[in-house]
Amino acid sequence: MTEQIRSVVTTIIPQAVMEGAGVRLKRSFPSRTLDFLDPFLLFDHFGSDNPADYMAGFPMHPHRGIETVTYMLAGAVSHKDSLGNAGTISTGDVQWMSAGGGILHEEMPQRGETDRMEGFQLWVNLPARLKMMHPRYRGITAEMIPNVVGPDGTVVRVIAGEYNGTRGPAVEIAADPTYLDVSVPAGGAFRQPVQRGHTALAYVFEGAGTFGDSATLTPYRFLVFSDGDAVTARAGAEGLRFLLMTGRPTGDAIVRYGPFVMNTREEILQALADLHDGTFVKGE
Repeated sequence: MTEQIRSVVTTIIPQAVMEGAGVRLKRSFPSRTLDFLDPFLLFDHFGSDNPADYMAGFPMHPHRGIETVTYMLAGAVSHKDSLGNAGTISTGDVQWMSAGGGILHEEMPQRGETDRMEGFQLWVNLPARLKMMHPRYRGITAEMIPNVVGPDGTVVRVIAGEYNGTRGPAVEIAADPTYLDVSVPAGGAFRQPVQRGHTALAYVFEGAGTFGDSATLTPYRFLVFSDGDAVTARAGAEGLRFLLMTGRPTGDAIVRYGPFVMNTREEILQALADLHDGTFVKGE
């Protein structure tokens, strides 16, 4: 069978939004026109040299039914949660949190040597059978994430999934995800096999390049790919850096209410009732 290279079927220009206690960020989805890309529920890019854009942070708040993935490019964020986890994620670190049946957590930016704060947050849906699992927290330091360097100078940070035989440290995730930070030098090429039927997304945040037979894409663009066997990219004259995210769809219906993503309206109402009567947090 001839290999089918995935093509770009949707290109999204992120919209400026404010979240938390007053954090300015770029949101690719959800939006009025695109609710979710099964199993992915949300993608945000936060980045600024002005502390006023981010220092208010995300005070203690609840989640249920999802996993949140925070990847830091610059700066530091202190965090704590109702499981007793606490610490700081810094440049190159990843926080992979499975909210499951209920967790409270906060993420508060810290002042550093520079005013630069930048990173990404991805929400991944949990399948119906795991919506009420015990919460789980995984802190992944920059040193734990392997860098795979190709012969043309392409560098791939493997956070989850596999690239050229190297596996990332985020394992045993329900969505069987791939999460790669890909830096391709000028004129260089990249190829990643993707299982047919899995959702594939990319976010361009530096340089410019093409994906499959696409036109040249520049920052900041969020890409949705067709089905197929592989994602390919080629960098332009200034190089190209992007995130590649793939995952197995759940096929489940979803109902959202802020930080809760469940399968029915009744489950959302139960989450609100649990929050009201103090029984929300699970796994303590």
